[in-house]
Amino acid sequence: MQRRNDTPSFREMCEHHGLAVTHQRQIIFETLGEMRGHPSPEAVYDLVKEHIPSISLATVYKNLKTFEEHGLIREVSPHHGSARFETNAVPHHHLVCLRCKAIMDVPETDIGPVRLKKRAPEGFRIERCNVEIFGVCGKCAKQPES
Repeated sequence: MQRRNDTPSFREMCEHHGLAVTHQRQIIFETLGEMRGHPSPEAVYDLVKEHIPSISLATVYKNLKTFEEHGLIREVSPHHGSARFETNAVPHHHLVCLRCKAIMDVPETDIGPVRLKKRAPEGFRIERCNVEIFGVCGKCAKQPES
């Protein structure tokens, strides 16, 4: 993952969120950050295994969930089959292909404000809003439906 000068290091992020810094966690996080799109835990595992051959898929899953629980990464909507994760912390939404399940980012500024027409139920605290727009990507649109 390319670091900008104002981007905190993995160690700083872990310290801020009260997480122990381990070699496995660092490799998993850096690998996820270097991957394009919204990779599955299995895809992250395949690349991490090149650096840490003894690592298990369960360890990768566990660490991704830990990162998510502490706000280091975000799980993209779980409605697309398997879990998908991303490190993009910039507010954005998603386009989802109904055929191949590809997920593409849409800048938050490209979508108008999203508001509830009525108040949320008593006691419900809204923390964030995600918009998912479903359709068919350009690559799938060129292929005949099966």
